[in-house]
Amino acid sequence: QLKYLEKNIPGLQQMGMQFMALGSQEELRDQLMQAGLDRACLQEPLPKNAAEFDARKDEGKSRLGLLVNEIARLASQILAEYYTLPKKLQGIKAHAQAAADIQSQLQALVGKRFIVENDYAQLAHFPRYLKAINVRLEKLRADPARDTRLMAEWAQVATPWQRALKERHGGRNGDPKMIEFRWLLEELRVSLFAQELRTPMPVSVKRLQKVWESMQR
Repeated sequence: QLKYLEKNIPGLQQMGMQFMALGSQEELRDQLMQAGLDRACLQEPLPKNAAEFDARKDEGKSRLGLLVNEIARLASQILAEYYTLPKKLQGIKAHAQAAADIQSQLQALVGKRFIVENDYAQLAHFPRYLKAINVRLEKLRADPARDTRLMAEWAQVATPWQRALKERHGGRNGDPKMIEFRWLLEELRVSLFAQELRTPMPVSVKRLQKVWESMQR
């Protein structure tokens, strides 16, 4: 079943080309399969005995094809948005601060193993995050001063988080509250730079500062 699925992932070649700056088509394929298996068979709570194991295996087997295809569809949306961005960043070299900010945002979102390092529910937001970068780039050309102002607003909340991450976690993000805050910061970027794309919950600099303060208690 796995061999058949590996050969029939929809749009794999196209995605492989868009993934090329990050890794090989085989690495991409393996991630898609791994993410499918995780969702089909390895969700918590894990089976505790042979009967539960067999039940999970049979259930996973019947859903695996569907799940791999679903993840592949999402990955193809993400990679299609991602693929155009490095070239666009070359075009805003004059705005060095904004270019560096977007570059670091991109690297944090779409790394070599982004498909297996993020759960599906979170990955589902990635196309919107990347679209927001595109919107930001368009607005930046028209009004660089606005971009600089919004970047400073975002940094008010992001800097304490980045500092805490370095100090407490050696740059590694294992604390669920810190991870949750990281995604709130991503939503804040959408809200500031591309509010027309909407966020699932209300976010603002003030709201996030309150959340951060409550986390420090």
